[in-house]
Amino acid sequence: MASEHEYLSETHIVGDDTQQWIVRVDDCPALRERHISHVGVGDAAVPYRIVRTRLSGAYIHGSLGGEGRMLLDGDWRTMRRNMTSFAPAHGLHAFHAVPGSRWQYCWVRYLPSAPRSVVGTIAPIMQHFDPEPMKHAILGLYSEVFHGQGDPASCAMWGDTIESYISRFADPWRRDARIVAVFDAVTPTLEKHWTIEEMADIAHVSSEHLRRISRKVFGRSPMQQLTQLRMQHAAHLLATTGLPVEEIALRVGYQSPFAFSKTFKRMKGVSPSHFRHHSRD
Repeated sequence: MASEHEYLSETHIVGDDTQQWIVRVDDCPALRERHISHVGVGDAAVPYRIVRTRLSGAYIHGSLGGEGRMLLDGDWRTMRRNMTSFAPAHGLHAFHAVPGSRWQYCWVRYLPSAPRSVVGTIAPIMQHFDPEPMKHAILGLYSEVFHGQGDPASCAMWGDTIESYISRFADPWRRDARIVAVFDAVTPTLEKHWTIEEMADIAHVSSEHLRRISRKVFGRSPMQQLTQLRMQHAAHLLATTGLPVEEIALRVGYQSPFAFSKTFKRMKGVSPSHFRHHSRD
């Protein structure tokens, strides 16, 4: 049975009632130095709708007010004030305004070459996090580029400020040496049959304590985080190689292609074959 997500196609509808203030990499060399494709602030209304069937670079989106809907990690979720999301590269990603409500937001889109776009760096995230400071940094950069002198030092300062706020949101797990040790070991060996006990041994804590740490840092258990990383790596292989699905399944720890395909569709919203077809398109 086809998933509803399989009927989504590449879409970019802004509409006359939506305003956006955008700085693109071609406007600002400071963005290229930080591997950022574009940043922006928006105030949207219906029919605003974006669908990316294969997101080429990591995407951070902060909701400043109002209400919108976002497809992340295979599920549609409501975005309200002070909710921020991270969408890794190579995934299906979509969002839209809803009838009867405006939606204020800001975003940062990375280039495919960015470290944050590299597979395995981080799984999808949606958390309560105030994006207001990031909005002001983006508008500061916008003002310098389009209404100021485009001073390289000033642009670099705003770029560093934007990156600093993103790091606060996306990298908190790097502050816990136990989690770092676990996933530095897990990420290069996704084909291995990992258990929670093995992970806990690396962190030098009990299995239950590791679960608590992981839920605090990632919002999911260590095994759920492992599955996220496996599906993210599988999406990367589907998009960038011609490897058979059976081989990709083995490379991310699944002996059964059927079990792999079922998990991939549950988490990404589409089957591996459908994902590959659209990524090639």
